[in-house]
Amino acid sequence: MILDTNALSALLDKDSALLEVIRESRELALPVIVLGEFRFGIAISKRRDQYEAWLARDLSLFRVLPVIEQTSVYYAAIRSELKASGSPIPANDAWIAALARQHRMPIVSRDMHFDRVKNVERLGWASA
Repeated sequence: MILDTNALSALLDKDSALLEVIRESRELALPVIVLGEFRFGIAISKRRDQYEAWLARDLSLFRVLPVIEQTSVYYAAIRSELKASGSPIPANDAWIAALARQHRMPIVSRDMHFDRVKNVERLGWASA
């Protein structure tokens, strides 16, 4: 499973509904884009020290998915499909969706616009 930024934040908050969604996953992956968004959030957070310590300690528990040349093929296809349907999504999320399609992994996210991306499954959760 790929965790979107809002899922990663909910994981840190120990959101029980999210924990139920990811409980049986054999692998949790973080797109490098999510890692960048999360680090930006840490930089402006009041709990910066706590979050930086968590990241330093636990990042190795996740598979970090890099953007490579092959990813750009998926990205271009997704952007083209969404443009043709008149339903674009934020650029960072298009990259995350490209990685999900490339690796054939679902995205855990509250962002429902991922549902508009063909051949990408989004798993959501209710607030705990």
